[in-house]
Amino acid sequence: DKAAALPSGMAREEFEEYQRQLLEEKIERDKVFAQRKAERATVRIHLRDKYHLAQDERDDAQVHMAGGAVELPQDLAAMVHSEEEEEEDGSAGAFAFLAKLREVELPALRDRARGGVDQVKEKCALM
Repeated sequence: DKAAALPSGMAREEFEEYQRQLLEEKIERDKVFAQRKAERATVRIHLRDKYHLAQDERDDAQVHMAGGAVELPQDLAAMVHSEEEEEEDGSAGAFAFLAKLREVELPALRDRARGGVDQVKEKCALM
């Protein structure tokens, strides 16, 4: 009876080895899949922190299922860090803009704008 249940041409030892290999491959695939899910969850967590959004418990659970400490692949880590640097540069750029705004002479700017309007009035018959 048991010999009939085995695939044709396989000995019992070969069949058991084949089953063991299938199980090991499945475990490895599941492990890689869980790691990728945890990496994606980590990226979502970083982006939610960056944009001050509410955190999702599912992301924390996925990171926990993968072992807790998830290292992002270099390309994903570079994306997250470059976005953080852009945000920091943007705030520095805003401060630089405000500092330059103090240097603007408003009366000179107003006179220049009025001069431009006067030039347009001379050229345009409707104004």
